[in-house]
Amino acid sequence: MEELIAKRYIKALGMGSDLASMQNMTTVFSALAESFKNDKFVSIIANPSIKAQEKSNILLEAVKSANSDKINNFIKLLVENKRINIIPAIAQELKSDLAKAAKTYEGVIYSDTDIDSKVIEELSAGLGKKYDVTISLTFVKNDFNGIKVEVEGLGIEINFSKDRIDRQIIEHIIKAI
Repeated sequence: MEELIAKRYIKALGMGSDLASMQNMTTVFSALAESFKNDKFVSIIANPSIKAQEKSNILLEAVKSANSDKINNFIKLLVENKRINIIPAIAQELKSDLAKAAKTYEGVIYSDTDIDSKVIEELSAGLGKKYDVTISLTFVKNDFNGIKVEVEGLGIEINFSKDRIDRQIIEHIIKAI
């Protein structure tokens, strides 16, 4: 639900904005979204006994370095409409919109064995060429028996499971006999 509301606000915020200002807004709202991971911050922002003006002042002070009237007015609008809680969703949607506009996406490679950085670069380049975008992949070691590549913004999930390949080889041998 928050994502739908965030999209409406972002649509209004993004009107007449160029790529550089979108990057600036994404940076600002990503930093604000990180604040929502702090329990003290959330308890202050969610506290109904604290006046809206005080909440507004806290948030405006946090975005002061952006030096943008558009962002300041947007923060005031969120506070006025009691929509402060959607700031993390706004940050996520801004990242998604910026990735689409710049055609740059981030992905993750999961595997139980280490993968050479050259292989990661080749995977990034190959996927990027296939989808006509720029993809940067990062490696995360976990207990997945094979290789799994996820690029969430594009909806890509590629999975090479060693167990599945072994099973398919056995099935193929059985069918051949």
